[in-house]
Formats: sequence, C-alpha cells, structure tokens
Amino acid sequence: MLDPHELYELTDDLPDLGQPVLIQALTGFVDAGSATRLAREQLLTSLEARPVARFDVDQLFDYRSRRPVMTFVEDRWAEYDAPALELHQLNDDDETPFLLLTGPEPDLQWERFVAAVAGLATRLGVRLTVGLNSIPMAVPHTRPSGVTAHATRRELIGGHEPWLQRVQVPGSVGQLLEFRLGEQGRDALGFAAHVPHYVAQTEYPAAAEALLAAVSRSTGLLLPAEELRSAAEVVRVEIDRQVAQTEEAATLVQALEEQYDAFARGHGGKNLLATETGPLPTADELGAELERFLAEQTRPGDTPER
Repeated sequence: MLDPHELYELTDDLPDLGQPVLIQALTGFVDAGSATRLAREQLLTSLEARPVARFDVDQLFDYRSRRPVMTFVEDRWAEYDAPALELHQLNDDDETPFLLLTGPEPDLQWERFVAAVAGLATRLGVRLTVGLNSIPMAVPHTRPSGVTAHATRRELIGGHEPWLQRVQVPGSVGQLLEFRLGEQGRDALGFAAHVPHYVAQTEYPAAAEALLAAVSRSTGLLLPAEELRSAAEVVRVEIDRQVAQTEEAATLVQALEEQYDAFARGHGGKNLLATETGPLPTADELGAELERFLAEQTRPGDTPER
C-alpha cells in the first residue's frame, strides 16, 4: 500500500489535545432526513473550527460521478464549489477539544484513506471515534427520535439494545473505519438516527438533535443542540398541520404510533424499519428494505454535499 500519510497535509503543528474524541460526519452515504448534515452544520456554525489536516481530494474523489457545482455569470465562470475533505479541531461548550472529520466520502482508495485517518487518530491521541448516520424507520414523528448504536466493544454502547440479528448492506468508508479500528483493538462506535420514513427525503432536525445527544451521552462532550431543538419544534408543527389535512395520513401516523408503543413495551424480536403500515417486518424484510434505500441514496450522478 502507498504511504497513507501522503493523502493529507497538516495545516500546522499538531496540537496537544489530550485524548480527544473524533466525530466522523462524511457526506455521500445514506442520510435520511439530512440528520448527519444538520448535526455537522450545527457543530461547525456554533463552535469555532480550526483545520488540522486537509486530504488530497484529487486522489480520492470521482469528479465525473459527483460533479462539483460551478456558477456561470453572464460571460464568465465566477465560482467553483471545490470539494474539501478536512479534519477540524473544535472545543465543546465546556472548552473540551474534539475532532470533526467532514467532507465527501471518498470514491477511491478506501483502505488507504482509512489507514490515513487511523494514523492521524494515533498521532493526535484519539481515545474514541464516533460515526454519525441516519436511516428511515417505521416510526411516527409524534414520538422521540431514537438511535441505533454499534461499536467495536459492547461496553461502549451500554443501554442500547440490538435492533436486529444480522443483515448485509452496502458498505461505507465510515463503517469500514469503525471495522478496521476494531480489528486494531481501538475503540470506535456509531449512531444511526431513526427518521420517520414519510419525511426521510426532507430535513428532520429532531434526528440531528438525537445524534448529538447520543454523542454527548457516550463521550461526555457538551455539544450545542438548542438550535436543532427549536428547528425540530417548527418542523413538528408543520408535519402535524399536513397530517391533519388528510384522513389517510392521520391513519398512517396513528398506526405507526401503535406499532411504536407496542415495540417500546416489549420489542418482541421485531424492528421498526418499514415504508408502510402493517405488521412489523422480519429481519429478512428489514435487510431487503435497507439495501433498497441505500442503493437509492448512492446512485451514480448525484451531486455531492459539501
């Protein structure tokens, strides 16, 4: 393998951060309700971010499958929205430093990129890596947003119950990073926020708030979420308004509430990922639905998020 260190350059001397947490919030993979993007933007806009390392996007990005946006004004090209893959240092509300990895998920050289991130984590003394994600679930917007947790050690996600036994899904760089860190005996975990399937294609800030809350509980970081909480209240009112306009929508939400409450009372070996009301799906049905959704989110030609 080529030297992973050649994939990035440090912006300055490496800071002494103690033993920071590294949060991974790359774009380009499944992001129901844009929860990962909203959580990432909340951190970058609420806390001062300092670049620590910049990756060589030209080695990792397929420009023809995810063409960056350019702006044409009258008779000239005025702007180019260049993709950027960066590691930032931020401080939480208690001035505790942590790291945030942002940018488009690499199209190429996954193993080399993962090795580079793992190497940076070692150099910066990272004690724990946390990945963010969000998935569509058969849950109503009238109930609290939940999260599914996974980790390299069960002890890292105490209090979180498994939501299925086994399923095969398309992989991502974030998932591969967690897997490789686990092979190295290092601590890593991830959270997938649950987004009501009927709003999965629109912004759902309640799920972003749930992600940041889960990270705070698992790491001790004090992450700002008040703006997401306020935005979630606004979205909740709008969804309520739309649901009230049709009997079909109201019936759907009521059925999801009944399923959710039954699941919360006893689990019963079932799960909540679905696209329609009716009996809760089996693990096989869940796997098929998750694969379908992921395939739709990763089709060629999509414009990348920054």
